[in-house]
Amino acid sequence: MLISKMAAEGGGKEMNEIKTQFTTREGVYKLLTHSEYSRPNRVPFNSQGSNPVKVSFVNVNDQSGNGDRICFNVGRELYFYIYKGVRKAADLSKPIDKRIYKGTQPTCHDFNHLTATAESVSLLVGFSAGQVQLIDPIKKETSKLFNEERLIDKSRVTCVKWVPGSESLFLVSHASGNMYLYNVEHTCGTTAPHYQLLKQGENYSVHTCKSKSTRNPLLKWTVGEGALNEFAFSPDGKFLACVSQDGFLRVFNFDAVELHGTMKSYFGGLLCVCWSPDGKYIVAGGEDDLVTVWSFLDCRVIARGHGHKSWVSVVAFDHYTTSVEESDPMEFSGSDEDFQDQMIHFGRDRANSTQSRLSKRNSTDSRPVSVTYRFGSVGQDTQLCLWDLTEDILFPHLPLSRTRTHTNVMNATSPPAGATIITNASSNTTNGNNSGANTPGINSLSTTLPRSNSLPHSAGTTTTTANNTNKAGSGGGIGSGIMDSAIATGVSKFATLSLHDRKERHHEKDHKRNHSMGHISSKSSDKLNLLTKTKTDPAKTLGTLLCPRMEDVPLLEPLICKKIAHERLTVLIFLEDCLVTACQEGFICTWARPGKVGLLSSQNQASSPSGTVV
Repeated sequence: MLISKMAAEGGGKEMNEIKTQFTTREGVYKLLTHSEYSRPNRVPFNSQGSNPVKVSFVNVNDQSGNGDRICFNVGRELYFYIYKGVRKAADLSKPIDKRIYKGTQPTCHDFNHLTATAESVSLLVGFSAGQVQLIDPIKKETSKLFNEERLIDKSRVTCVKWVPGSESLFLVSHASGNMYLYNVEHTCGTTAPHYQLLKQGENYSVHTCKSKSTRNPLLKWTVGEGALNEFAFSPDGKFLACVSQDGFLRVFNFDAVELHGTMKSYFGGLLCVCWSPDGKYIVAGGEDDLVTVWSFLDCRVIARGHGHKSWVSVVAFDHYTTSVEESDPMEFSGSDEDFQDQMIHFGRDRANSTQSRLSKRNSTDSRPVSVTYRFGSVGQDTQLCLWDLTEDILFPHLPLSRTRTHTNVMNATSPPAGATIITNASSNTTNGNNSGANTPGINSLSTTLPRSNSLPHSAGTTTTTANNTNKAGSGGGIGSGIMDSAIATGVSKFATLSLHDRKERHHEKDHKRNHSMGHISSKSSDKLNLLTKTKTDPAKTLGTLLCPRMEDVPLLEPLICKKIAHERLTVLIFLEDCLVTACQEGFICTWARPGKVGLLSSQNQASSPSGTVV
């Protein structure tokens, strides 16, 4: 269904074409048109006023070798199919289960991978009116409904996930900013729950449910201000990353119910979040059109990525492309078997994930193990971006093991004294034992750190690249330097307004939904403002550890940035032999990885409908 606009318009610019393939260093990724999933009639869904299309996968390990199952919501409808991926064409005429809801819409869902079998799966479904349903789409059963009378929370469910390693516990977040822990074995009660305070901290509180008998919810979290848009568990299940409409990423120790660290968006709300396979890095995206990379160990922003022209709706790490390499075989401290084992199991082993071999470095006169993290993002601009996070960004003050592409770091300068930076010297910042890593005491960097050469440099610098032109039409590039103080003050004030405030001041037109970022700066005299026990003032976070200025952290450019849909993108999932995307029209697309297009799929591609851009 991804048809070129050129056919309909009788011409047009290449930028308006819907791409059906793209090339990275691994090879060519190809859209498999016959592996597209949607409603059975394949008619584009009129998405106005509806909740985002979401996709969940589970493998039921059946004997046929085709154990993958897919669930997706479109409007009031929920579908459950056998997912054939790159192997065979999708058969939309035979859903295993289909449900149509009245008065409410599905907003999100999650499978319990621990309990899934060929005969039964446990699927949680969150709804726009606040309820959560537990269903078995294989048995076609509805076992339980939580928050049925909406006594616990009346707002939309924004995210629902099973607690890692548990067959019965699950976590639900709402647009109210509250998050609840449930147990499927317990009831919710017939009256509104009463709570007592368990723990309170910087802009969050946790309550337990007061009742004579155990009932749901077990815990109530109140996090930040405004909607809690998404949360994600760390690979080892011990930590929880939450992103909220107030623009904050908050990372909690889930079991201890303690705040580990925070980060503030450049402006606007944060909409999505994900963890690196080893649990060392978190990527968040949102209304500032950026992807922001945050170090879990150091509790600081280490890079931003600028490629989207509108809000970023999903971020995800590619566990199968993320890699570890030796720059010199003699430099690796472990055996060949250890190294191969690391390559095979990287991103899958949960135990000791934050202490993996990725953090190990050798003596001061050698180079680190070469690391490349691959992650992707999709947004309301209908574009898919892929990003490589490489060692020149992670360890900017070490000799590079080889020439880098797509981060294009230029002349990294030394940080001022006192800066907490990962170096090759005997530093504790790589092993989590450095108690100061959470709040390194540094002022705003006075010198420019590595930046991508795809974006303009400071005023007075005339050297640019051909890629500079792609942002010029939407307000200019992101400046790294000197601007008129009056303009800087005004933009700085606007950039920290909440979504509600910005809506009220839409006539100012300082930020348009489909614009890339431009003319953003702040007063250079801002001082470091560490978190205190008092309420954090968003207007004072720019230029601090919570939200560094653009020039203070490396700026990534995307490996690829392609328009792949007509409507906003809402799904990005990396699987072993493909990646899966979905747009608000209700089309779920499979992109075969290089070399993963089978014979049948190739034949299907050859007979693709006319008008498809190949």
